[in-house]
Amino acid sequence: MKIALINENSQAAKNELICSTLKSVVEPKGHEVFNYGMYTAEDDAQLTYVQCGILSAILLNSGAADFVVTGCGTGEGAMLACNAFPGVLCGHIVDPSDGYMFAQINDGNCAAFPFAKGFGWGAELNLKYTFEQLFSGESGQGYPKERVIPEQRNKKILDEVKKVTHTDIMYVLKNIDQDLLKGAVSGEKFSEFFFANCKNDEIADYIKSILA
Repeated sequence: MKIALINENSQAAKNELICSTLKSVVEPKGHEVFNYGMYTAEDDAQLTYVQCGILSAILLNSGAADFVVTGCGTGEGAMLACNAFPGVLCGHIVDPSDGYMFAQINDGNCAAFPFAKGFGWGAELNLKYTFEQLFSGESGQGYPKERVIPEQRNKKILDEVKKVTHTDIMYVLKNIDQDLLKGAVSGEKFSEFFFANCKNDEIADYIKSILA
């Protein structure tokens, strides 16, 4: 699985800690981590939590990533921004039980963390344990086990509802503020990671035109 990490500007200083913790958990399981930044608070490409949502949607809808880890100060803004887009099902993840139940009950493809609120003493341990539960195995297996069938049914219903309530990703990319879009894809390593992993030529071509 290709896992993308995206940090917005207010919490960019924690990128190295978050990335190293994530890698320590998922790389032994055979997953790859692609760190899209921000890497420091002084990066030329400054990402807002709204742009984290845009970038998450591009990566997930294009197949460049299978899962996105993102967040902001509280995690709420990043979650709302991500869920505004088609093809993204983002949960607000605070602790290990959140990570496990979101993966098993909701079977989403994006997690938004609070990287400021409650991020105090022992925060790196909570982050590690939460990543362990979020990526503990095959998702969508249900919790508790007697609820597996209705939970899997509800997830399929939600997927179908989102297809109706969300417009096509290409329509979004072409009609969103183009400066906002360009800012979301102008990170230092975006082109290196994205174009090597993108599986959707239409999205790739449009992003190339934005960056040209």
